[in-house]
Amino acid sequence: MNMQAMLKQAQALQKDMLKTKNEIDSKEFVGESSFVKVTLKGTREAVKVEINSDETLDKDDIEALQDMIVVAINDANKKIDEMTESKMGKFGNIPGLF
Repeated sequence: MNMQAMLKQAQALQKDMLKTKNEIDSKEFVGESSFVKVTLKGTREAVKVEINSDETLDKDDIEALQDMIVVAINDANKKIDEMTESKMGKFGNIPGLF
């Protein structure tokens, strides 16, 4: 395989990887925990936090609510990781690209 063909193949791979990464970045992921729901972009930017208003909270519940928000955020991040692995895994592990 000549050098020019290898370079062209690498450029096509890079273009495909960027397209896939942009697809993940633009998608929204919802994480849930009890009566808390968070929405993150694929870039891990928080978009929305929803608390089920059917629940009544008093001051003692604030600490539990904080824990549930953390769990919901971690759940959304796990979904981002799973999608990233499933879509980007086909490219192998190329350090320094993203």
